[in-house]
Amino acid sequence: MFQDLRDSNSSKFQVSQFILMGFPGIHSWQHWLSLPLGLLYLLALSANILILIIISQEATLHQPMYHFLGILAVVDMGLATTIMPKILAILLFNANTISLPECFAQMYVIHCFVGMESGIFLCMAIDRYIAICQPLRYPSIITESFVIKATVFMALRNSLSTIPVPMLAAQRNYCSQNQIEHCLCSNLGVTSLSCDDRTINSIYQRLLAWTLMGSDLGLIVLSYALILHSVLKRNSAESASKALSTCTSHLILIFFFYTVIVVISITHSRAMTVPLIAVLLNVLHNVIPPALNPVVYALKNKELRRGLYKVLKLDIKGK
Repeated sequence: MFQDLRDSNSSKFQVSQFILMGFPGIHSWQHWLSLPLGLLYLLALSANILILIIISQEATLHQPMYHFLGILAVVDMGLATTIMPKILAILLFNANTISLPECFAQMYVIHCFVGMESGIFLCMAIDRYIAICQPLRYPSIITESFVIKATVFMALRNSLSTIPVPMLAAQRNYCSQNQIEHCLCSNLGVTSLSCDDRTINSIYQRLLAWTLMGSDLGLIVLSYALILHSVLKRNSAESASKALSTCTSHLILIFFFYTVIVVISITHSRAMTVPLIAVLLNVLHNVIPPALNPVVYALKNKELRRGLYKVLKLDIKGK
């Protein structure tokens, strides 16, 4: 698709490739970042694969909540793998060139996976809302069919709504500059090199953020507000504590995920003179959640922890 776009606009393109410079301001020693980033990537892959193994092998975990967690693990691995091999190649081997179609393809896949992660967080919030606020209706509402339909809907929503992002970027005229002060092909980083007006790119980026991420976050906040209201009405403190404990890990991950997105948006909108923070946050946002999500769930979820002990053949007496 992106190759066809490039061919159809060949008269506009003056550069044949982009150069990803890495982290602005620290080019001389940025290769040292390959170690922590590489370890984070390995942790993300190994932890999420382990989560998938635990869920598949433990019959007690064959429930909608854990199905969504398994889908989140797949999305996390896809997101990390979309960007980390190229970033490590830049840092270790100075392999910083990327063709225009490859750059636009990476831009598209990143937007898809980030939107998909937001959508899965929403599905998990709905799951917790039904389980806590309407427990008697939970078995009839949150079924395997619901999980499949919700996942397919989120996949279609994000794959279709993000198509204009790389298409609009591909239609810009890159006539001279081709050095991107970034480790990955972010929409704003790429289109900032164009010689023509990029207002429509910025408008669609903001529209996408508000309609997808904004609506997801709004519904998640509403779900947990209703959960909190329901829990506070209960007479039993033990029951309320147990209900909230099932949401703790989810809330930690949601807080980190959306907080970083807001910070990245602010730093980009204010056009910081030192963009290192924005670039570093952007990279970390795509690798820390995949590494953090399974660790937080394994630590905070008793059933998942038991499954981990069984898979690793550890003594679980008294756990």
